[in-house]
This record gives sequence, structure tokens and C-alpha cells, in this order.
Amino acid sequence: MADGADILNKKTREYARIIRQDRLSENIYSMWLSTKAALNAAPGQFVTLYVPDQRHILPRPISIAEIRRDASALRLVYRVAGEGTRELSELRAKDKVLILGPLGNGYPLQGGRTMVVGGGIGIPPLLELVKELNGCGSGVISRPALSVTAVLGYRTDDLFLYNDFSMHSDVYIATDDGKAGCHGTVLDCINENRLTADVIYACGPLPMLRGVKQFASRQQIRCFLSLEERMACGVGACLGCVTRTVGIDDHSKVRNARVCTEGPVFPAEEVDI
Repeated sequence: MADGADILNKKTREYARIIRQDRLSENIYSMWLSTKAALNAAPGQFVTLYVPDQRHILPRPISIAEIRRDASALRLVYRVAGEGTRELSELRAKDKVLILGPLGNGYPLQGGRTMVVGGGIGIPPLLELVKELNGCGSGVISRPALSVTAVLGYRTDDLFLYNDFSMHSDVYIATDDGKAGCHGTVLDCINENRLTADVIYACGPLPMLRGVKQFASRQQIRCFLSLEERMACGVGACLGCVTRTVGIDDHSKVRNARVCTEGPVFPAEEVDI
């Protein structure tokens, strides 16, 4: 399979059929969709879902957690954060939902010793990445990673997706309350266990990404960050999800980039966070 950043973004707009939906933990849901969008999807990309209630005009962007290209299916894992996502969580098998995707730019798959670092709802987008780095996804890569380590940060000991990651990587846990794994942040966990890698992929809240970027820079490790920004259109038209960059963006001619199109994945050295 080609690197996620190199895949031609052939967007599909269709009514996708829900295969199943499960509650993983408090306010966290897993939705499997039957959709042609899976055929061109890559780790790190996302889709937008239109809420059935037409009072919600803007779609909800949700990252792709798993891809089954052979079955034309995508798994989305998301947090209920408002009325729109609450309505999505009430959909059941055989219901249909209008989606657009895949959108954005995914992770470039590289070999060597690999570390993925996720925090909170930034954890799900790393699952398909871990699988494909190991050659266990439905795509084909030229060289699986030598080793894959996942460092996952949770607020509590409600470790959603932990078992999924443990099937494909060595997993280290950090929790805010200290009831599981390291007591502290993912950076505390990395330092406590003296973890290192040839390349780091990260997704999560901005303070975490800032810390991961600084760690990777000090250790001279290649690093790719998936930024979380509030998106409106999801296709780069509204400029509502820009992030500051080191270089000048070709589209806007200023030092920023649209997270929904130039991102959400960026080389760490290109973003000013």
C-alpha cells in the first residue's frame, strides 16, 4: 500500500449503512459503517457524518479508527460531545447516515522502530496505523516496522481500545489518576520507561502534541502530528481550522495551513504549536 499522504483522495458522498454500534465506555462509541469510502481510506484520515436531524447543518468530523478494504467497511470511534454526536450514538444496525470521505491527509508509513502516542479521543486514529505498520491491516506495505510501541494516555482507568492495541503493539499506559500504568502524562510514561524510536506518530490534545514535538526534537526523532481542530466544512473552504505553520501556505499566502486538507497529519517541524 502507498503511504497515507500519497493516496489519491477520492471522496465518496453516500448514505452509508451502519453494520453495528457499541458503547465502549462512558460517552465513547464504536461505529462500523459499510461504505465505499473504505476503498481509498488511509490511517490518519477522517470522514464527516451528517446528523439525521436537519437542524444540524454542519457535519461532524470523525477520525477513522479501522479500515476493512476487503469488506468496504470503516470503524469510527468517537466521543459524545454535544447534541449532534449524541444523535449519532443513537443510530443502530441497518440505519443509514450520510457521509463524506475519506478526507484529509494521512500518516506516511515508515519502517524502523516506531512509537505511536495517543491521548484521549486521539487514541482511536492510531489503531489502523499500528495494524498497517505491522502488516496486519487490509492494505499492503512494502516494509513493516521493526517494532511498534504504543503509549496511550487516559484520564481514568477506563482503557477503551487497550485490548485492540495490545494485539498489535507493546502498550504503555498513562492515567491522570494513576489507577493504571504510569501516574501522569504520556511524556512521563515515555521518560519513566526510557522509550525511544526512529519515528513517532502522535494524535491528541495540543499540550500533549507540543510535548511530543519537543521530545522528538531533543532526541532527533522523525515525528508526525495529527492536529485536533474544530472543523466546519471539512474540505478546506471555510478556513475555520487553520493552524500556524513555519512556512508560508500556498493557498493563503500566510504562515498557516488548513488542518482538514493540508492536515490533519503534519511533519512536526512544519507546525508552530
